[in-house]
Amino acid sequence: MSTLPKIEPADATEPTAEVLAEVKKALGSVPNMAKTMANSPALVRGWLALSGALGGGVLPAPVRERLALATAEYNRCEYCLSAHTFIGSKVAKLDPDEIERARHADSADAHVAALLALSDTIARGRGTIDGAALSSARAAGVTDAEIAEVVGNLALNILTNYFNILADTDNEFPVVAPHEA
Repeated sequence: MSTLPKIEPADATEPTAEVLAEVKKALGSVPNMAKTMANSPALVRGWLALSGALGGGVLPAPVRERLALATAEYNRCEYCLSAHTFIGSKVAKLDPDEIERARHADSADAHVAALLALSDTIARGRGTIDGAALSSARAAGVTDAEIAEVVGNLALNILTNYFNILADTDNEFPVVAPHEA
């Protein structure tokens, strides 16, 4: 059971109703995470703004979904693993092997693998990485814009992972459990 109440759009008052309408307009539906985040309309707006901005960046949706899967696995967030496995499969059209590889910060695509390795290194180092990791990413063709957006996606994914773990958000997606540690 969730540790924070879920606010249904039909029951919401302003400004919560307005922000949930923004979520529905942006996503086509209002996931339980947004309903739970709606305890703070400012948080929902921040999540939507960062997600929308990164959606217009250089990293395409299938890469962003892989980054989300790797971070959710690392942080052991069942809600985000479930959501991004579903979105990765149905929307980004990732095959099951690529979804599984992403959970291990890997990809059959060398460039995507370099992005995932970089994100994983940043997460595990809490922002600190050595020059060799950055050189390795650049040698694989990772651009400065991609490096910056990896950090942005990592921040977005840590936000949603930590929120959903703390809130114990009710999972409306087919359940995907983290691998055993």
